[in-house]
Amino acid sequence: MNKAQIIHELLEKYRAFTDYLEPMNQSDFLFAFPEKWSAGQQLDHLIKSTKPLLLSVRLPKFMLKLVFGKANRASKTYEGLVEKYQLKLQEGGRASAAFIPTPIDFEQKLALSNQLNQIIATLTKGIAGFTEKDLDTIILPHPLLGKITYREMMYFTICHVLHHQGLIKNALQERSH
Repeated sequence: MNKAQIIHELLEKYRAFTDYLEPMNQSDFLFAFPEKWSAGQQLDHLIKSTKPLLLSVRLPKFMLKLVFGKANRASKTYEGLVEKYQLKLQEGGRASAAFIPTPIDFEQKLALSNQLNQIIATLTKGIAGFTEKDLDTIILPHPLLGKITYREMMYFTICHVLHHQGLIKNALQERSH
């Protein structure tokens, strides 16, 4: 995926996620199986996991390289990154404390959806200032995947929203059976 495709996918997938939540009633939005997250908590988790990325578009690129280093390998493909993420989940990987959601009320749905869309809008505007080389050279730390290229972090950010939307859909389908 090139930069333009990444930007398009981020905007499209996150908008689809919030559009999915928008008509959701209170019962569905708050439903969770024991030890699992509700749709509202999935939304909060996505905010907690995307918000730190805003720093990466605010800092000068040389600072990112200075703090996190530069890649010593080529970026994985989108499919390769998704495969690595799914493997980490199968091995028991879970969100670390900073990314675990708090209880979310139904009344917070609209404000949190707007906040998530604003984060993604700001992130994609910032990514527009990166070159294709920057995406493959700059690395960022990921709590589950380790050091990954900026391009891979954006791939993760795309697949992450799809993963959590899938978890919500599956939980609501299982509940109705």
